[in-house]
Amino acid sequence: MFLSLLNRKEMLKFLDLAIYMVDIDGEATDVEKRVLTKMMAELDQIKDEYSFRLTDTAENTIKFFSDCNPVVKNVVYLNLVFITMQDDLYNTSELLFLEKIQKALKITSEKRRELISVVYAERDLREKTIRILKN
Repeated sequence: MFLSLLNRKEMLKFLDLAIYMVDIDGEATDVEKRVLTKMMAELDQIKDEYSFRLTDTAENTIKFFSDCNPVVKNVVYLNLVFITMQDDLYNTSELLFLEKIQKALKITSEKRRELISVVYAERDLREKTIRILKN
C-alpha cells in the first residue's frame, strides 16, 4: 500500500526489510509469497532489478529507514504490518521485529494504532466485497 511514494532506493530497501519480515519465523508461507509478489507489482519501476537477495543486514536496513522522512517511515511500517496480518500465523518473532522497527523509526503508539486500523479496515473491506460478490 502506497509503496509508490517511496523513491527507488527506498523501494529496494523496503523489499529487503519485507523479506526479513517473512523469513523471521522460518520459511515464507504461500500467503506471504503472494503478498511479496503483489508488492513487487506495485513497485513496477524496480521489479526487473530486484533479485530477492538481501543486500544488507536487517539492522543496517532498519537504520537506513530511521533516517528517512516520516511519510516513508509510515509507509514502510504500514506495509510490514500488512504483511504480518495476511496470514493467521502472527507470532512472537514477527511482533518483536515490528516493535524493534517501531522504536527505530520512532513511530508513536498512536500512529501505530492508526496504521494497524488502516490494515484492519482494508482487510474488512476486502472480505465484505468477497461476500457481496459471492451472494
